[in-house]
Amino acid sequence: MAPPTVWVLLGKGVGGNGQMVALARALGWPYETKDLAFNRLSHCPNALLGATTITVDRRRSSALQPPWPDLVIAGSRRSAPVARWIKRQSGGATRLVHLMHAQAPLAAFDLVITTPQYRLRARPNVLRNVGPLNHVDPARLDAARLQGARRFAGLPRPFTALLVGGDSSTYLLDPLTAARLGREASAAARAAGGSLLVTTSARTPAAAAEALLAAIDCPVFAYRWRRDDPDNPYHAVLALADRFIVTADSASLLAEACESGRPVALFDWPLRPDARRGIKGWLRRWGDARDRRDDDAARWSDRLYDRLVDLGLFKPGRDFAAFHRALRQRGLVAALGETAELPPRQPLDDLARAVDRIRQLLSAGETAAAGAAALRATAAAPAQAR
Repeated sequence: MAPPTVWVLLGKGVGGNGQMVALARALGWPYETKDLAFNRLSHCPNALLGATTITVDRRRSSALQPPWPDLVIAGSRRSAPVARWIKRQSGGATRLVHLMHAQAPLAAFDLVITTPQYRLRARPNVLRNVGPLNHVDPARLDAARLQGARRFAGLPRPFTALLVGGDSSTYLLDPLTAARLGREASAAARAAGGSLLVTTSARTPAAAAEALLAAIDCPVFAYRWRRDDPDNPYHAVLALADRFIVTADSASLLAEACESGRPVALFDWPLRPDARRGIKGWLRRWGDARDRRDDDAARWSDRLYDRLVDLGLFKPGRDFAAFHRALRQRGLVAALGETAELPPRQPLDDLARAVDRIRQLLSAGETAAAGAAALRATAAAPAQAR
């Protein structure tokens, strides 16, 4: 029997795209990436859009045409209507796996793979992992290690990698915070007698990068992120770092640092002010109150909250503290400067769990299809005999 065919719907997010491709590779089935660019209609709520491609800028996107795949892997809000449209075109045969959050009716997806910061509760079609599915190819790290040995030559070891995220819907990395990060990271590197390997990312504001680098006063290799840069040293930094400092806003950077098996320190700072004001703040407080109670949802307000999330009518404010707690409980991260002993280390196994669930999902579909075919054959047999 031929293996299932897979489409991966890529968007703008580097971290999200990395998760989807890592999952497709781990499945071991033939897969095809589809680059999607979106128009202004993509800002409309998914609850209104339903299953559609009217949000796609067709001129700047990959073609979406038959034969339809057996499986679609997508992630985040804007690709959800497109994935649902593909399933409709296939007559319902295509299975949909969605990562992170969909902000659409959860019942529309065969499997949603999420992490604690998205606040989705347990449901039969929701797999709650600890961390995102980012996975760095060991062969790529080996190649980057040789490159990095030349670029970082002359810097004292140990190397402390400083992986810097930036602005998001939850955090703002302003120059004052970035300067504090530079000072605290420098102190940590000096205390170890080594140097810093600093890399910013696509979300790092220019002013924050400037303030960060100006505050560093220890031996350093510094890289400012540039789009499509063939000399990006990120994988060399991952390969050669002896320890990591990672900003709290980036789940993907944290996951890739934790995968290394080396110590990871978390640099955290308060949420952006507007995350706690207005409607966004009210929804966040509602979600916080819901999360403090158990899963039984005894209160009408809890049941209403869960129902609104089920229907995709709003996206809960991200709870990065829950994500950080989950990593800490597995002994994978400590706060920057913290000296308390961590729990025994338990490596992340989320990618393997996701692969198992998807294989079960596709296997169940094959079994159901075979059963339906057998029933049709049985029903037709008497008529043929007559």
